[in-house]
Amino acid sequence: MRQIKISDVTMKQAGKGFTLSFREKIELAKLLDSLGVSVIELEGVSDSRTDALRVKSAAQAVQQSIVAVPVQLDEGNITAVWNALKTAKHPRLQVCAPVSSVQMEYLYHKKADAMLEDISNAVSLCRSLCADVEFMADDATRADAGFLTQVLTAAIEAGAATVTLCDSAGTMLPEEFSAFISDLYTAIPALADVTLGVGCSNALSLADACAIAAVAVGAGEVKAAAYPQNTASVASLAEILTARGDSLQAASSVRTAQLSRIIGQITWMCQTEKKKTSPFDSGVREDEDIYLSAHDDAESVLKAVAKLGYDLSEEDSAKVVEAFRAIAAKKEQVGIRELDAIVASAAMQVPATYRLDTYVINSGNTIASSAHMRLVKDDQIMEGVCLGDGPIDAAFLAIEQITGRHYELDDFQLQAVTEGREAMGQTIVRLRSGGKLYSGRGISTDIVCAGINAYLSALNKIVYEEESV
Repeated sequence: MRQIKISDVTMKQAGKGFTLSFREKIELAKLLDSLGVSVIELEGVSDSRTDALRVKSAAQAVQQSIVAVPVQLDEGNITAVWNALKTAKHPRLQVCAPVSSVQMEYLYHKKADAMLEDISNAVSLCRSLCADVEFMADDATRADAGFLTQVLTAAIEAGAATVTLCDSAGTMLPEEFSAFISDLYTAIPALADVTLGVGCSNALSLADACAIAAVAVGAGEVKAAAYPQNTASVASLAEILTARGDSLQAASSVRTAQLSRIIGQITWMCQTEKKKTSPFDSGVREDEDIYLSAHDDAESVLKAVAKLGYDLSEEDSAKVVEAFRAIAAKKEQVGIRELDAIVASAAMQVPATYRLDTYVINSGNTIASSAHMRLVKDDQIMEGVCLGDGPIDAAFLAIEQITGRHYELDDFQLQAVTEGREAMGQTIVRLRSGGKLYSGRGISTDIVCAGINAYLSALNKIVYEEESV
């Protein structure tokens, strides 16, 4: 029985009806990996710092699946993508190019011969860096048959182990698509030596049917999405292959026992509303449990810190390990939340660019929460007034208004550190700038004050680093 690879493209669809924060993308990669999809496709690298860090973080988070990232027909971009991806256990470089005459001239302003040469060179360069290279022929169903044969042959000769045909228009019926695939197998004998992939638009609500039709005539990989937007559905394909695998002589690695639960989590994450007027960006429910003890060495501690998403300098790493050992000596276990607090209080302590002067919060069940904030920068008083969904939301928005800066709010944690009516509350705020994670810690009997101080602590670290560059 053939093993059909299901390649998830959910993250490539982000922005088409839904958005995902940096943290959500890493969490989504972990969920897809645990679901058992064969390939997880990420967005490419355009901004070298932010995108490269996202690819690197996702690559390190995925343990079983292939991590695939598209490259441009450009040596510099190919090198940048590989440098970010090479730490993955199973990396794949994807060379994507239009093959219909209209798309070639409209997108790249190139004729067929020039495009053929660029594709061959790009695949060859990718193959010199990575053992797993995929060539994706965009708009393949509208390409000239002779040119499509030339392109696929050249890509295979240059080292592509997978060639994927994309029906971008999505106008073919299942029997027409299967005939299209069969004709190519006849015209290009070398296709039998590589994996043939397909990607189908759902313009006529036939993406699942066309994908299965392609599998029936030899396709070995199918592009689909756990949260489908105009493409085939991972859930539907997995269920079809489970129910009719015997007749198709095909199966997938998707864990159907976990399918409903994980697809539900991904759907919830993608459908979580991201309000443009709120600093709260994340739809991730909670972190996994991590527990450390005094018996764990520095390497284990820093590995857990990296798993939280931090990229610490050597100096800050040493400070975090020292602070961890001081805490671990007094208790049996140190949990994930405590480790976060250790990083926030020990790493990258910088002079305060912004300091809290005063704040006034108005909140109730019959009025919108408002915050009047006064911050001090360079002995200058700066004021902001904002409405929010709650006192913390309003306070953070007021800070953003004053500073003129918005950063992705990766996490907000609230913990009690003492007991009783005068209990102290501890807050941890994690902000992302350029993909890098910064955290701040605040302690007060007033949880709003603790939250404000934690936010300012993280903000000051970002500002200090930006101004030091």
